[in-house]
Amino acid sequence: MYVVLVDFEIKPEFVKPFKEAMLLQATTSLKQEEDCTHFDVCQAPDEPHKFFLYECYTDASAFDTHLQSDHFLAFDQIISNWIAHKEVRCLELISS
Repeated sequence: MYVVLVDFEIKPEFVKPFKEAMLLQATTSLKQEEDCTHFDVCQAPDEPHKFFLYECYTDASAFDTHLQSDHFLAFDQIISNWIAHKEVRCLELISS
């Protein structure tokens, strides 16, 4: 299993539209990509402009496919100016 962790810090004026777009992106990824097996969206309760994603894919190739999907490319273009900071980490799941 290939795990992707993403930390977002969103510009304050874009928190609400980012949250809506992110939730739609998660739902769409799970529905349209059979190799996307898990997609959690978390928001820091004391810092609402900070979001954390926990995504699981069958392998790295499935994640590459996700990054090339029409829905991801559209989402990425929409949110690009809303992001103050973004960090992505990719890992292999060794135990669950």
